[in-house]
Amino acid sequence: MSMPSMLKSLKLLADPTRLRILHLLDLEELSVADLQELLGMGQSRISTQLSQLKAGGLVEDERSGKNNIYRSSMVPGVATLARDAAGELPETSKDLTALRHLMRKRQDRARLYFDQLAGRFGRDYVPGRSWRGLAEALLKVMAGGVVADLGAGEGTLSQLLAQRAEQVIAIDLSEKMVEFATGLAAQHGIHNIEFRVGDIEAPPLEPASLDLAVFSQALHHAAHPQRAIDAAHAALKPGGRLVILDLLTHNFEQARELYADTWLGFGEGEVAAMLERCGFTEIETAVVDKEPEPPFFQTLLAVARKRSAPA
Repeated sequence: MSMPSMLKSLKLLADPTRLRILHLLDLEELSVADLQELLGMGQSRISTQLSQLKAGGLVEDERSGKNNIYRSSMVPGVATLARDAAGELPETSKDLTALRHLMRKRQDRARLYFDQLAGRFGRDYVPGRSWRGLAEALLKVMAGGVVADLGAGEGTLSQLLAQRAEQVIAIDLSEKMVEFATGLAAQHGIHNIEFRVGDIEAPPLEPASLDLAVFSQALHHAAHPQRAIDAAHAALKPGGRLVILDLLTHNFEQARELYADTWLGFGEGEVAAMLERCGFTEIETAVVDKEPEPPFFQTLLAVARKRSAPA
């Protein structure tokens, strides 16, 4: 950073409220409403501080439906200084406890939703669960080898993949969903699927063990979609492929409550950027379906390949 920028950063860090906000955003991506809950402050006060931090280049934001999601954009030297300074604030311990509680609530809310949905996926409406979209994805890859279905739910897609794959590893956060899916696969006589309980941001997978990884309407439930994609990249073999089926960006805010959605879909460019960021190549995206009824959800398909190992 130039000297004027560093001086401006130091001035911004000198305010305890801005420092608390920065420290939280350095740990998690949060909305104004999240920060209100964590800090017990009014919306106007937090928005004012965020505006100053954004003008100073210390935070950036991204639109998600009606909300702006904020994250830290501090350079490493300033981030280290902010963390050290935050450690001297008496409120920091309370802030971190509140943040852990908020993240647990997010995860518990998603787990409860899928626990309640276990056994009903074939009958209940799930936005973006387009069989046309699934068919498009399967035709793109026609996979064999070892496949991971990340955020597998009751394992409907896993069972389709198992018809061509050597082995399918189906991962879901909900223990009840995994239990139900295991029984369903056994009932259908499918024995090459292994169901595992796990978070798609840190899936129980060996590095470089997969030929194909699939996120089917799972990524918008992740607190950190980039981490989920990074984890899938690490689990793929060189030359392995990734398929993402998700919702295109929309403004149906009720999806957060109705379907435990964390993100209101993604743009094609946004998904491509996340894939590029962790090193995927041969990236293709397309909108493969549009629902005929309001709110007219659209299904986004993205396909990419992990770089092959050097010869």
